Amino acid sequence: MDLRAILKSLKLGIMLRPQLKDDGDFANNTYFDTQGLAAVLVLLVVGDLDAAVGSTAEDAAPKLEECDTSGGTYADITGAALSAVISATDDNKLYGIFLDLAKTHKRYVKVNAPHAGNGTTGANLAIIAIGFPADVLPSNAAGMGLAELISA
Repeated sequence: MDLRAILKSLKLGIMLRPQLKDDGDFANNTYFDTQGLAAVLVLLVVGDLDAAVGSTAEDAAPKLEECDTSGGTYADITGAALSAVISATDDNKLYGIFLDLAKTHKRYVKVNAPHAGNGTTGANLAIIAIGFPADVLPSNAAGMGLAELISA
C-alpha cells in the first residue's frame, strides 16, 4: 500500500484541544470512537512545561480508559499507561499509547482526566488519536519520532 492510500485510510480525532493549564484538570477531554478500526495510536503532544502532567493528579502516569458507550462509566485499560508522569522538564515531546483493538477493547477510549501540576505558567498539552484500519499499522516508538510508546 502506498503512502497516499495509507493516509487516506486513517481516522483522526482531537481528544484534547491544545491548551495551557496550571494546577488542575485540562478542559474538554473527550473520547475517540474506535468502531471499524484495528488499532489506535493516542498521541500526547506536549509543549512548554513548568508543571508535571498526569491522569487525575500530577503524580499519576497518564493512562487510557474504555467504555461501551460514549457517555458511560469508563474503566482503566490494562497496560495502557505511560511508564511515569510527564515531568515538568519534558518539554516539546510526543508520547504515544498504542491500542491493538483485537485485544477485546471497548468501542470508546479516552485519556483519564489529564491534569497539570502547580507551576508558574503550567503545562501545554494536546491529545490526538490516529485510528488504523486492519491493513495499516504503525511500527515502533523511534520510527514514529516518539519519546515513549506503550502498547496495550
